[in-house]
Amino acid sequence: MMKIMRISKNILQRNNEEKISEADFVSNMVRTWLGNPISRGLLRYVSKRNENGSKIELAMRKYVGDDVKMGIDDKLVYLVVKYALEKGADSFGFPREELKKSLKEPVVRRGMVNILEGIAEFGVQTPQTTAAPFLIVWDFTHRCNLKCKHCYQDADQKPFEDELSTEEAKAVIDQLFDIGVVAIAFSGGEPLARPDFFEIAEYAKSKDFYVAVASNGTLITPKIAKKLKKVVDYIEISLDGFEKTHDSFRGMPNAWKLACRGIKNCVAAGIDTCVATTVTRLNYKEIPKLIEFVEKDLKARRMIFFNFVPTKRGKEIMKYDIEPREREKLLKFLYSKLIDKECKLDIFSTAPQYARIAVEFGEACVPTHFVNKDAIEMLKGRTKTLSEFIGGCGCARLYAALEPNGDIYPCVFLPLKVGNIRENSFKEIWKNSDTLKKLRDRNSFKGCGACKFKNICGGCRARAYGYFGDLQGPDPGCIINQRYWEELKNA
Repeated sequence: MMKIMRISKNILQRNNEEKISEADFVSNMVRTWLGNPISRGLLRYVSKRNENGSKIELAMRKYVGDDVKMGIDDKLVYLVVKYALEKGADSFGFPREELKKSLKEPVVRRGMVNILEGIAEFGVQTPQTTAAPFLIVWDFTHRCNLKCKHCYQDADQKPFEDELSTEEAKAVIDQLFDIGVVAIAFSGGEPLARPDFFEIAEYAKSKDFYVAVASNGTLITPKIAKKLKKVVDYIEISLDGFEKTHDSFRGMPNAWKLACRGIKNCVAAGIDTCVATTVTRLNYKEIPKLIEFVEKDLKARRMIFFNFVPTKRGKEIMKYDIEPREREKLLKFLYSKLIDKECKLDIFSTAPQYARIAVEFGEACVPTHFVNKDAIEMLKGRTKTLSEFIGGCGCARLYAALEPNGDIYPCVFLPLKVGNIRENSFKEIWKNSDTLKKLRDRNSFKGCGACKFKNICGGCRARAYGYFGDLQGPDPGCIINQRYWEELKNA
């Protein structure tokens, strides 16, 4: 420990003498405090879990003032964790009292534990892999009342015959809790179409998960919205344009009216509500007016614009994908709205290139959709290192997908089975899967691997696989990869 302190003191002195950039300073501090063999060994030691859960989380509870019983071993862990937390906060210029306030939230504590355990397991990386997926996107059922043109699940009216039972679903939640997963996002199909949705969501909430749901909104009456408020922290409802465009895209008359009703009901119930739009040529020109409509009429807090990915049913409409130059123009427009103080919406994109756009604006570096207006203002000057740490697309590093039957995928848009939760340990798959290791190796990505923005972007692996059948292939949607798009057009 004393050796680490001396090394850090030298870095502080060097920072004062040489006036190195704050981003470099923070990066050096993180690597010094957490990346050296001594610190990593300590982290491995304190990361050990017992029948009562994470020793690190117990130490954090003590740090924020909770009355917890601690043995001699636990007290040693507490001293290590307290030291690491405070030095880390100081490095990022984050007030210690604010840190304590944040760590009172169970979800924040679980997230911090996951990051520290990830550093203990994998070392300090750029970008980082957490000890377990930070987020699991759970396609809860194959059943859906719509027939969307781009559906990555190819969902229909019937569930899979082998979908996880209610008891199996609860056992899954127990396993995800035990390995340190922080958030569960229920998707589908239409998750609300499954009869036991509220029972399972309530069970997840009781385990202190951050619970989200992605819905088409058509089933959300005022009564359903009030029930949702009790069990979810966040809801994302799809709206792919105005009425004619949306109904055509979703394959059902009145889908737009019902979705808008669902959005309004969720807002009225006080749920953190986001409107999600998959961008294609079918709705590209409607987006500016759609943003205005969502902000002023529907009064949602957020909008997120999804990359189109040619997978499952989406392969049938590949011709409607937008050109790289159109995507570039769109992302610049979206970011201009995000930093516009007149616009009240937080506007995100799942396109990893969104972070590059932010850098080129000369503003704060946006780690894709892990940020909002307040965070951008607070983290100006510090977010380059944070963005490289988070690293754009989180597939195989920060999140994974779970299918209705328990199959495990790297991403909902990347239908490559790496295991099944009925048969395999999620923890072992996360640590040892060759497929996941390939997705983490950005230096091997064709096109993207040689790009100076690879650590904050890395391209969309699902698009690379959908277009080229290669996990480590180029993302042809980026303007820097324009030549690969031309190859596709000329093939």
